[in-house]
Amino acid sequence: MKKLKKRWGIKTNGQLFIIFLVFAITGSSAAKLASPVTDLFEIKKEMGWYIYWPFRILIIFPIYQVLLVFFGWVFGEFTFFWNFVKKMLRGMGLGHLFNK
Repeated sequence: MKKLKKRWGIKTNGQLFIIFLVFAITGSSAAKLASPVTDLFEIKKEMGWYIYWPFRILIIFPIYQVLLVFFGWVFGEFTFFWNFVKKMLRGMGLGHLFNK
């Protein structure tokens, strides 16, 4: 845990706990919210895995990013999660979305 705290610039175990909690809540929430969206677009499993799962993943990704920042803000770690999301998007080649 010391390496992770150092890498992320975290000072306390409480802060680390909150960050893990935000990741857990965000992942669960994004996965749960993807179902109504796929239903809205009438994408069903019966259409085949090669249509359903790529669409679902494409839907979960932006939902996850927004929820990560939102829940980070709710739990008082907005700056950490805002920087985390920006770094993730830059790593995926979407850094042009943010000014340095």
